[in-house]
Amino acid sequence: MPTILVVDDSAVERRLITGLLQQDAQLRVEVAENGLAALEKIGAQPPALVLTDLRMPDMDGLALVREMVVHYSNIPVILMTAHGNESVALDALRGGAATYIPKAHMDEMLMDSVRHVLAMRNADRSATGLMQAVGDLDYEFELATDPALVEPLVRLVQQAVSGMQLAEDPQGLRMGIAVEQALLNALYRGNLEISAEDMEQAREDRLRGQTTDPAAQRLAEAPYCERKIFVRIDIDDDKLQLVVRDEGPGFDVAQFANVSAESLPNGERGRGFVLMRSFMDEVTLNDRGNEITLIKYRSAERSEHSTDH
Repeated sequence: MPTILVVDDSAVERRLITGLLQQDAQLRVEVAENGLAALEKIGAQPPALVLTDLRMPDMDGLALVREMVVHYSNIPVILMTAHGNESVALDALRGGAATYIPKAHMDEMLMDSVRHVLAMRNADRSATGLMQAVGDLDYEFELATDPALVEPLVRLVQQAVSGMQLAEDPQGLRMGIAVEQALLNALYRGNLEISAEDMEQAREDRLRGQTTDPAAQRLAEAPYCERKIFVRIDIDDDKLQLVVRDEGPGFDVAQFANVSAESLPNGERGRGFVLMRSFMDEVTLNDRGNEITLIKYRSAERSEHSTDH
């Protein structure tokens, strides 16, 4: 049974988040009131995942993330962000956090985010050792518009970047999240033409007990279901480059040209781009908006480590 450590200086917030998590009987929940208390608990019994607020006395969420990267890099950290904490949240993402949840959207996003990060953390590592013996990798995929194909492709990238020591975290989780966001954008926003507003409405309907899935009909409806997603993955000693292109109509890329901290409180809108830009070194869109390129360079420290081994 995985343990989730909730770190928040507000007793009310701790009870609220604990209550949400305990809806899943397969999760065990522990709490801490700040980063220092959290590190004591982690040292005594490491959890599977840490869920932390940003603004706390003694040791805040950003400092906790930095300590986790140094001493417990195999334990992912999810941030809980309130309005006004956006720039600090971005620093934490770039510094090692796995993802974030706006507190205004906690009810609808918490469980999905926790389960998702746990699943990516526990991804099968059976091929990682084999990847350590690989020189360069060059993959090309022509995928059907099928959500079931996203997970295995993300796992492949995680295994490759972990085995070839291109990832900052042992599981390649952060790069996996960035790749996943690119694929999901191509599938839902691109080929299926489902807007962020439609997805938000579906989440609200689910909270009210209504089962609406804006993707279900289009997955069986032309021309949406006939479209393909084209993926090119190049990995060598210096970098990972991923290109994802969909067959949708594209969008006005100018609206995301300056996606930044200000996007963080707005639920899902822009969240994928914030994560990609936090976890990758370069993120570029073509003029039409139906192709994205992600690049991650090997750091000098990882390059020396790879050469030594």
